[in-house]
Amino acid sequence: MPDDLCSFAKDAFILKSPKKSPLVLRMIVLVLVMVCGVYICSVCLKQISTRTKSEFLNVQVIERPCPEPNIEPWEIPYVHYPKPKTYSRAECACNPVRYFAILSMQRSGSGWFETLLNNHTNISSNGEIFSVKVRRSNSSTIIETLDKIYNLDWFSSASKNECTAAVGLKWMLNQGLLQHHEEIVEYFRTQGVSAIFLFRRNLLRRMISVLANSYDRNAKLLNGTHKSHVHSPHEAEILARYKPVINATLLIRDMKQVEDTQTKALEYFKSTRHIIVYYEDILKNHTKLVDVQEFLQVPLRDLKSRQVKIHKGTLSKYVANWDDVQNALNGTQYESFLHGAYRK
Repeated sequence: MPDDLCSFAKDAFILKSPKKSPLVLRMIVLVLVMVCGVYICSVCLKQISTRTKSEFLNVQVIERPCPEPNIEPWEIPYVHYPKPKTYSRAECACNPVRYFAILSMQRSGSGWFETLLNNHTNISSNGEIFSVKVRRSNSSTIIETLDKIYNLDWFSSASKNECTAAVGLKWMLNQGLLQHHEEIVEYFRTQGVSAIFLFRRNLLRRMISVLANSYDRNAKLLNGTHKSHVHSPHEAEILARYKPVINATLLIRDMKQVEDTQTKALEYFKSTRHIIVYYEDILKNHTKLVDVQEFLQVPLRDLKSRQVKIHKGTLSKYVANWDDVQNALNGTQYESFLHGAYRK
Protein backbone atom coordinates (compact mmCIF):
# COMPACT_ATOMS: atom_id res chain seq x y z
CA MET A 1 0.00 0.00 0.00
CA PRO A 2 2.71 2.53 0.85
CA ASP A 3 4.49 1.58 -2.43
CA ASP A 4 1.34 2.37 -4.42
CA LEU A 5 1.07 5.75 -2.72
CA CYS A 6 4.65 6.61 -3.57
CA SER A 7 4.17 5.53 -7.14
CA PHE A 8 1.06 7.62 -7.44
CA ALA A 9 2.76 10.64 -5.89
CA LYS A 10 5.68 10.31 -8.34
CA ASP A 11 3.36 10.09 -11.31
CA ALA A 12 1.45 13.10 -10.05
CA PHE A 13 4.66 15.12 -9.78
CA ILE A 14 5.59 14.31 -13.33
CA LEU A 15 2.21 15.46 -14.58
CA LYS A 16 2.56 18.81 -12.75
CA SER A 17 6.00 19.69 -14.22
CA PRO A 18 6.21 18.41 -17.76
CA LYS A 19 9.69 19.00 -19.35
CA LYS A 20 9.68 21.24 -22.49
CA SER A 21 11.21 19.90 -25.68
CA PRO A 22 14.76 21.27 -26.43
CA LEU A 23 13.93 21.34 -30.14
CA VAL A 24 11.13 23.86 -29.66
CA LEU A 25 13.39 26.20 -27.61
CA ARG A 26 16.08 26.04 -30.22
CA MET A 27 13.63 26.91 -32.96
CA ILE A 28 12.36 29.91 -30.99
CA VAL A 29 15.88 31.19 -30.37
CA LEU A 30 16.79 30.68 -34.04
CA VAL A 31 13.74 32.63 -35.20
CA LEU A 32 14.56 35.50 -32.83
CA VAL A 33 18.18 35.60 -34.06
CA MET A 34 17.08 35.63 -37.68
CA VAL A 35 14.60 38.46 -37.09
CA CYS A 36 17.24 40.54 -35.28
CA GLY A 37 19.80 39.81 -38.01
CA VAL A 38 17.46 40.88 -40.77
CA TYR A 39 16.66 44.11 -38.92
CA ILE A 40 20.31 44.97 -38.27
CA CYS A 41 21.28 44.23 -41.87
CA SER A 42 18.48 46.40 -43.22
CA VAL A 43 19.58 49.33 -41.04
CA CYS A 44 23.24 48.94 -42.05
CA LEU A 45 22.41 48.67 -45.73
CA LYS A 46 20.30 51.82 -45.54
CA GLN A 47 23.17 53.76 -43.89
CA ILE A 48 25.73 52.48 -46.44
CA SER A 49 23.41 53.34 -49.30
CA THR A 50 22.85 56.85 -47.97
CA ARG A 51 26.58 57.46 -47.40
CA THR A 52 27.54 56.11 -50.83
CA LYS A 53 24.93 58.25 -52.50
CA SER A 54 26.18 61.28 -50.58
CA GLU A 55 29.80 60.58 -51.53
CA PHE A 56 28.81 60.07 -55.16
CA LEU A 57 26.99 63.38 -55.19
CA ASN A 58 30.02 65.09 -53.64
CA VAL A 59 32.31 63.63 -56.30
CA GLN A 60 29.94 64.75 -58.99
CA VAL A 61 30.09 68.32 -57.67
CA ILE A 62 33.90 68.31 -57.58
CA GLU A 63 34.37 66.70 -60.99
CA ARG A 64 31.66 68.56 -62.85
CA PRO A 65 32.90 69.85 -66.23
CA CYS A 66 33.52 73.53 -66.78
CA PRO A 67 30.72 75.33 -68.62
CA GLU A 68 31.29 75.75 -72.34
CA PRO A 69 32.67 79.24 -73.07
CA ASN A 70 30.78 81.50 -75.41
CA ILE A 71 32.95 80.90 -78.47
CA GLU A 72 32.63 80.05 -82.13
CA PRO A 73 32.62 76.31 -83.00
CA TRP A 74 35.96 76.59 -84.82
CA GLU A 75 37.62 77.81 -81.60
CA ILE A 76 36.73 74.74 -79.54
CA PRO A 77 39.93 72.74 -80.36
CA TYR A 78 42.04 75.71 -79.20
CA VAL A 79 40.40 76.13 -75.79
CA HIS A 80 41.87 74.14 -72.91
CA TYR A 81 41.44 73.61 -69.18
CA PRO A 82 44.87 72.47 -67.92
CA LYS A 83 45.15 70.50 -64.68
CA PRO A 84 48.69 71.09 -63.38
CA LYS A 85 50.31 68.28 -61.41
CA THR A 86 52.28 70.64 -59.19
CA TYR A 87 49.49 72.91 -57.93
CA SER A 88 45.76 73.59 -58.11
CA ARG A 89 44.37 76.29 -60.38
CA ALA A 90 41.63 76.80 -57.76
CA GLU A 91 39.31 79.61 -58.84
CA CYS A 92 41.05 79.71 -62.25
CA ALA A 93 40.23 76.05 -63.00
CA CYS A 94 37.39 76.97 -65.36
CA ASN A 95 39.22 79.84 -67.05
CA PRO A 96 40.01 78.66 -70.60
CA VAL A 97 43.63 78.72 -71.78
CA ARG A 98 45.01 79.04 -75.31
CA TYR A 99 48.33 77.47 -76.33
CA PHE A 100 50.79 79.31 -78.57
CA ALA A 101 54.41 79.27 -79.76
CA ILE A 102 56.45 82.20 -81.11
CA LEU A 103 58.41 80.78 -84.06
CA SER A 104 61.28 83.00 -85.08
CA MET A 105 65.00 83.37 -85.80
CA GLN A 106 67.76 84.85 -83.67
CA ARG A 107 67.97 88.67 -83.68
CA SER A 108 64.54 89.11 -85.24
CA GLY A 109 63.04 91.01 -82.30
CA SER A 110 61.62 87.92 -80.63
CA GLY A 111 63.02 88.83 -77.19
CA TRP A 112 61.44 92.29 -77.34
CA PHE A 113 58.20 90.86 -78.71
CA GLU A 114 58.01 88.32 -75.91
CA THR A 115 58.43 91.02 -73.24
CA LEU A 116 55.45 92.80 -74.77
CA LEU A 117 53.32 89.67 -74.51
CA ASN A 118 54.45 89.03 -70.94
CA ASN A 119 53.41 92.57 -70.07
CA HIS A 120 49.86 91.26 -70.44
CA THR A 121 48.49 90.06 -67.10
CA ASN A 122 46.96 86.94 -68.68
CA ILE A 123 49.77 85.83 -71.02
CA SER A 124 52.76 83.69 -70.01
CA SER A 125 55.49 83.14 -72.59
CA ASN A 126 58.25 81.07 -71.02
CA GLY A 127 61.26 82.10 -73.08
CA GLU A 128 63.61 80.19 -75.34
CA ILE A 129 63.01 76.77 -73.78
CA PHE A 130 64.70 74.75 -76.53
CA SER A 131 67.97 76.68 -76.44
CA VAL A 132 68.97 73.85 -74.06
CA LYS A 133 70.08 71.08 -76.41
CA VAL A 134 68.98 68.14 -74.26
CA ARG A 135 65.36 69.32 -74.47
CA ARG A 136 65.43 69.07 -78.27
CA SER A 137 67.56 65.94 -78.56
CA ASN A 138 64.67 63.95 -80.04
CA SER A 139 60.95 64.24 -80.69
CA SER A 140 60.05 62.46 -77.44
CA THR A 141 61.89 64.95 -75.22
CA ILE A 142 60.38 67.81 -77.23
CA ILE A 143 56.84 66.47 -76.70
CA GLU A 144 57.47 65.89 -72.98
CA THR A 145 58.70 69.46 -72.60
CA LEU A 146 55.73 70.88 -74.51
CA ASP A 147 53.31 68.85 -72.36
CA LYS A 148 54.85 70.33 -69.22
CA ILE A 149 54.66 73.88 -70.58
CA TYR A 150 51.07 73.66 -71.77
CA ASN A 151 49.92 71.88 -68.62
CA LEU A 152 51.13 74.99 -66.70
CA ASP A 153 53.75 72.94 -64.85
CA TRP A 154 56.67 74.96 -66.24
CA PHE A 155 57.77 77.70 -63.85
CA SER A 156 59.64 80.78 -65.05
CA SER A 157 59.65 84.52 -64.47
CA ALA A 158 56.75 84.65 -66.95
CA SER A 159 54.45 82.60 -64.69
CA LYS A 160 51.46 84.66 -63.64
CA ASN A 161 49.54 85.01 -60.39
CA GLU A 162 46.54 86.11 -62.44
CA CYS A 163 44.41 83.57 -64.27
CA THR A 164 46.40 82.56 -67.34
CA ALA A 165 44.51 82.92 -70.61
CA ALA A 166 47.37 82.08 -72.99
CA VAL A 167 50.58 80.14 -72.39
CA GLY A 168 53.50 79.47 -74.71
CA LEU A 169 57.18 79.79 -75.48
CA LYS A 170 59.71 81.33 -77.86
CA TRP A 171 61.14 78.80 -80.32
CA MET A 172 63.92 79.45 -82.83
CA LEU A 173 63.68 77.67 -86.18
CA ASN A 174 67.14 76.12 -85.75
CA GLN A 175 66.33 74.59 -82.34
CA GLY A 176 64.91 71.27 -83.52
CA LEU A 177 61.77 72.88 -84.91
CA LEU A 178 62.47 72.12 -88.58
CA GLN A 179 64.39 68.94 -87.88
CA HIS A 180 61.38 67.36 -86.12
CA HIS A 181 58.71 69.36 -87.93
CA GLU A 182 56.44 66.38 -88.71
CA GLU A 183 56.00 65.39 -85.05
CA ILE A 184 55.70 69.01 -83.94
CA VAL A 185 53.12 69.90 -86.58
CA GLU A 186 51.07 66.86 -85.55
CA TYR A 187 51.35 67.92 -81.91
CA PHE A 188 50.25 71.48 -82.72
CA ARG A 189 47.25 70.21 -84.64
CA THR A 190 46.07 67.60 -82.13
CA GLN A 191 46.75 69.72 -79.05
CA GLY A 192 45.38 72.96 -80.49
CA VAL A 193 48.59 75.04 -80.44
CA SER A 194 48.60 78.29 -82.44
CA ALA A 195 51.82 79.51 -84.07
CA ILE A 196 52.96 83.14 -84.16
CA PHE A 197 55.61 83.58 -86.86
CA LEU A 198 57.79 86.58 -86.10
CA PHE A 199 60.18 87.57 -88.90
CA ARG A 200 62.31 90.57 -89.77
CA ARG A 201 61.86 92.26 -93.13
CA ASN A 202 65.28 93.90 -93.29
CA LEU A 203 67.67 90.96 -93.31
CA LEU A 204 70.70 93.28 -93.43
CA ARG A 205 69.77 94.79 -90.09
CA ARG A 206 69.30 91.31 -88.71
CA MET A 207 72.74 90.28 -89.95
CA ILE A 208 74.39 93.29 -88.27
CA SER A 209 72.62 92.43 -85.03
CA VAL A 210 73.73 88.78 -85.28
CA LEU A 211 77.38 89.75 -85.82
CA ALA A 212 77.36 92.35 -83.05
CA ASN A 213 75.74 89.97 -80.56
CA SER A 214 78.22 87.23 -81.47
CA TYR A 215 81.13 89.62 -80.87
CA ASP A 216 79.80 90.73 -77.50
CA ARG A 217 79.38 87.12 -76.39
CA ASN A 218 83.18 86.99 -76.15
CA ALA A 219 84.08 90.66 -75.63
CA LYS A 220 81.46 91.31 -72.91
CA LEU A 221 81.45 95.06 -73.43
CA LEU A 222 79.08 95.85 -70.55
CA ASN A 223 81.34 95.58 -67.49
CA GLY A 224 82.41 92.05 -68.39
CA THR A 225 78.81 90.87 -68.89
CA HIS A 226 77.23 89.69 -72.13
CA LYS A 227 73.73 91.03 -72.75
CA SER A 228 71.62 90.15 -75.74
CA HIS A 229 69.08 92.82 -74.77
CA VAL A 230 69.50 96.08 -72.87
CA HIS A 231 67.21 98.33 -70.85
CA SER A 232 68.95 101.71 -70.99
CA PRO A 233 70.12 104.07 -73.80
CA HIS A 234 73.59 104.11 -72.24
CA GLU A 235 73.97 100.33 -72.54
CA ALA A 236 72.62 100.43 -76.09
CA GLU A 237 75.16 103.11 -77.04
CA ILE A 238 78.07 101.03 -75.71
CA LEU A 239 77.04 97.93 -77.68
CA ALA A 240 76.38 99.97 -80.84
CA ARG A 241 79.98 101.20 -80.93
CA TYR A 242 81.15 97.90 -82.34
CA LYS A 243 81.11 97.90 -86.16
CA PRO A 244 81.23 94.43 -87.69
CA VAL A 245 82.87 93.62 -91.00
CA ILE A 246 80.38 91.91 -93.31
CA ASN A 247 81.54 89.37 -95.87
CA ALA A 248 80.21 91.12 -98.96
CA THR A 249 80.97 88.12 -101.18
CA LEU A 250 78.66 85.82 -99.24
CA LEU A 251 76.11 88.47 -98.28
CA ILE A 252 73.44 87.67 -100.90
CA ARG A 253 73.86 83.93 -100.43
CA ASP A 254 73.43 84.27 -96.66
CA MET A 255 70.28 86.37 -97.08
CA LYS A 256 68.78 83.82 -99.45
CA GLN A 257 69.47 81.07 -96.93
CA VAL A 258 67.53 83.01 -94.29
CA GLU A 259 64.62 83.51 -96.69
CA ASP A 260 64.65 79.83 -97.62
CA THR A 261 64.55 78.82 -93.96
CA GLN A 262 61.58 81.08 -93.31
CA THR A 263 59.77 79.80 -96.41
CA LYS A 264 60.41 76.21 -95.37
CA ALA A 265 58.98 76.85 -91.89
CA LEU A 266 55.83 78.43 -93.32
CA GLU A 267 55.40 75.50 -95.69
CA TYR A 268 55.81 72.94 -92.89
CA PHE A 269 53.34 74.67 -90.55
CA LYS A 270 50.79 75.88 -93.10
CA SER A 271 48.24 73.33 -91.83
CA THR A 272 48.36 74.77 -88.31
CA ARG A 273 46.52 77.83 -87.07
CA HIS A 274 49.05 80.65 -87.41
CA ILE A 275 49.68 84.34 -87.88
CA ILE A 276 52.68 86.08 -89.50
CA VAL A 277 54.03 89.20 -87.80
CA TYR A 278 56.98 91.39 -88.82
CA TYR A 279 59.22 93.16 -86.35
CA GLU A 280 59.27 96.41 -88.33
CA ASP A 281 55.48 96.50 -88.58
CA ILE A 282 55.12 96.34 -84.80
CA LEU A 283 57.70 99.13 -84.38
CA LYS A 284 55.85 101.38 -86.80
CA ASN A 285 52.33 100.50 -85.78
CA HIS A 286 51.52 99.24 -82.28
CA THR A 287 48.01 98.34 -83.40
CA LYS A 288 49.69 95.19 -84.77
CA LEU A 289 49.81 94.05 -81.15
CA VAL A 290 46.03 94.26 -81.14
CA ASP A 291 45.99 91.73 -83.98
CA VAL A 292 48.17 89.39 -81.92
CA GLN A 293 45.98 89.73 -78.83
CA GLU A 294 42.88 89.06 -80.89
CA PHE A 295 44.62 86.05 -82.41
CA LEU A 296 45.22 84.72 -78.88
CA GLN A 297 41.68 85.69 -77.82
CA VAL A 298 42.82 87.55 -74.71
CA PRO A 299 41.48 90.84 -73.31
CA LEU A 300 43.03 93.81 -75.12
CA ARG A 301 45.75 95.65 -73.19
CA ASP A 302 48.25 98.42 -73.92
CA LEU A 303 51.49 96.41 -73.96
CA LYS A 304 54.89 97.90 -73.16
CA SER A 305 58.51 96.76 -72.94
CA ARG A 306 61.53 98.09 -71.07
CA GLN A 307 63.93 96.92 -73.76
CA VAL A 308 65.86 99.57 -75.70
CA LYS A 309 66.84 99.20 -79.36
CA ILE A 310 70.60 98.99 -79.96
CA HIS A 311 71.04 99.88 -83.65
CA LYS A 312 68.93 102.93 -84.53
CA GLY A 313 68.79 105.06 -87.65
CA THR A 314 70.87 104.56 -90.79
CA LEU A 315 72.95 101.42 -91.07
CA SER A 316 76.06 103.00 -92.58
CA LYS A 317 77.33 104.02 -89.14
CA TYR A 318 77.15 100.43 -87.84
CA VAL A 319 79.15 98.61 -90.55
CA ALA A 320 82.95 98.88 -90.88
CA ASN A 321 83.01 98.09 -94.64
CA TRP A 322 79.84 99.87 -95.69
CA ASP A 323 81.05 100.62 -99.23
CA ASP A 324 81.58 96.91 -99.91
CA VAL A 325 78.09 96.13 -98.64
CA GLN A 326 76.56 98.84 -100.84
CA ASN A 327 78.33 97.57 -103.93
CA ALA A 328 77.18 94.01 -103.21
CA LEU A 329 73.49 94.91 -102.83
CA ASN A 330 73.03 97.73 -105.36
CA GLY A 331 70.88 96.54 -108.25
CA THR A 332 69.71 93.41 -106.42
CA GLN A 333 66.39 92.47 -104.83
CA TYR A 334 67.96 93.39 -101.48
CA GLU A 335 68.96 96.95 -102.39
CA SER A 336 66.11 98.44 -100.35
CA PHE A 337 67.72 97.07 -97.18
CA LEU A 338 70.46 99.68 -97.54
CA HIS A 339 68.03 102.55 -97.11
CA GLY A 340 65.36 101.07 -94.89
CA ALA A 341 64.91 103.02 -91.66
CA TYR A 342 62.21 103.08 -89.00
CA ARG A 343 61.47 104.70 -85.71
CA LYS A 344 61.65 103.21 -82.23
